[in-house]
Amino acid sequence: MVASEVRALFAVASRPEVVSLAGGMPNVAALPLDQIGELVRDVVAEEGPAALQYGSAQGDPVLREQICDYMTLEGITASPDDVIVTVGSQQALDLITRVFVDPGDVVLCEAPTYVTAINTFSAFQAEIRHVAMDGDGVVPEELDEALTRAAREGRRVKFFYTVPNFQNPAGITMTAERRARVLEICERHDVLVVEDNPYGLLRYDGEAQPTLYSQGSGNVIYLGSLSKTLSPGLRIGWALAPAPVRAKLVLAAESAMLSHSTFNQLVVRRYLRTFPWREQIKAFNTMYGERRDAMLGALEAMMPAGCTWTRPEGGFFVWATLPEGIDAKAMLPRAVAERVAYVPGTGFFADGRGRADMRLSFCYPTPEQIREGVRRLVGAIEGELDLRDTFGSTLAPPTEGSQAPAPDLP
Repeated sequence: MVASEVRALFAVASRPEVVSLAGGMPNVAALPLDQIGELVRDVVAEEGPAALQYGSAQGDPVLREQICDYMTLEGITASPDDVIVTVGSQQALDLITRVFVDPGDVVLCEAPTYVTAINTFSAFQAEIRHVAMDGDGVVPEELDEALTRAAREGRRVKFFYTVPNFQNPAGITMTAERRARVLEICERHDVLVVEDNPYGLLRYDGEAQPTLYSQGSGNVIYLGSLSKTLSPGLRIGWALAPAPVRAKLVLAAESAMLSHSTFNQLVVRRYLRTFPWREQIKAFNTMYGERRDAMLGALEAMMPAGCTWTRPEGGFFVWATLPEGIDAKAMLPRAVAERVAYVPGTGFFADGRGRADMRLSFCYPTPEQIREGVRRLVGAIEGELDLRDTFGSTLAPPTEGSQAPAPDLP
């Protein structure tokens, strides 16, 4: 496990005068906090003895039923018996890795991929191999080649990890055609698919795509979360897995933390029973959609020539690439001096790539703050362009086979 090289910079970036386009923090202030407070009080008053007691490592049975109802919005039909509640979907990812990965095993990920997935796989000493993406998601031919190459080397790929909807960090959504091909390739190679879908219901335009789980033939583990559509502070996620896998995940959860927070589960259970949560998700989509539009509009209006970026249909993130010769990681101190922060792209690769890239988050700042943040970011980029034109490229080549320490951010 490694610490982040940029942690100190993000401590500076948390100052109120800095516009943070870095962390993917949901805007929980948009929740009706007074009603949430009443709900918590009712749990204590009416269910206090049960809420403050130990619980099951698999999770509250009623909550698991409600999670199955929640997943129907994504086209998933599931049994509560196959759901295991976790401490956010991050714990589900940790448990899956704990169950399946031995030191030296290969795990395939998109390029780029979720930063904390890299940290998790690395902690269990997996060899992380990236598979190229384009605007339609992971490239099937590259996935097939990666699996074929591993088999030729006598290496076992334990699973392919993917965030198919509004991917963190790239913001890309895998097309329906790509999803079908990914499933066919992984089934042919007898490889498990881990589908991480925390952003799936946060769609602002375009058509929803079917989940891999709903189309798979039993080789997909689906990870879900309420962190983005309710609150990350309640730490409620889940894994939906075939029965043999689910049983092992429950055993791993018991050894890791004995049982979940019964209190948090009963709060969420009451929220899903009594609150118009579907309407709340629609309200989040309206708010985040306005912020996405503010970021894309500001980038289009202000970014210098040579910059490119993705145009997400939902989620929280835009992936931007700087002009040739500019190093996003080296530019970060200048950006913080300009009072704006972002996440350099190197944290989203296990092999040192991504030095010209950055992840920009639009979920937390207001539209006005986003536009101001982009203005400040452009000032930092223009300063680096002047430096490049005077002294040459600021882009340092990655060390062969190196793994960049990753920022500890959602």
